[in-house]
Amino acid sequence: MKNKIGAMEMSVGTIVTIVLLMSVLVLGIFLVQKIFKTGTSAIDQVDTKIQSEIDQLFSEEDKSVVVYPKERTITIKKGDSGGFGFSIMNKEQTDGSFSYIVSVGEISSGCQLSEEQAESLIVLGKTGTGINLISGSKLEDAILVKFNIPETAPLCQIRYSLDVKNNGLQYASTVGVDLTIK
Repeated sequence: MKNKIGAMEMSVGTIVTIVLLMSVLVLGIFLVQKIFKTGTSAIDQVDTKIQSEIDQLFSEEDKSVVVYPKERTITIKKGDSGGFGFSIMNKEQTDGSFSYIVSVGEISSGCQLSEEQAESLIVLGKTGTGINLISGSKLEDAILVKFNIPETAPLCQIRYSLDVKNNGLQYASTVGVDLTIK
């Protein structure tokens, strides 16, 4: 009788241990997935957290134009909207009047979108002019480029190019941002 009780207690203890370990494993996988998803997720608005991230990028990198998310990759599901934020710092000796344009740089092969259709996915922030910055200053509020992906859009990847000009002349290297439609 003692052997049966001992065996029963051991099997119950083993089952409880297995259930607890599986719970921890599932929770761990969920958290890791959540962390990596936020690195490439599109943003809906530029809030104080994103603005502080952009400000931190200026301090970490010696660049005139920074993009958030810093991986420069965003994923948006069909039927959703989202985008990316960017900011400009005037590193010139003089004040400047900045402008920018976001255009289609490249569409992945096999994607059944034309360049015009890919351009039409941008609903806010496609162009901007008259952005006046004194020497050494940066935008107080980052600019949001927002996409709206219709349900009918095909699954594909599109590279958009961000070109910034100062007084009509190219200011910084063209920055590429990759959009993945899922």
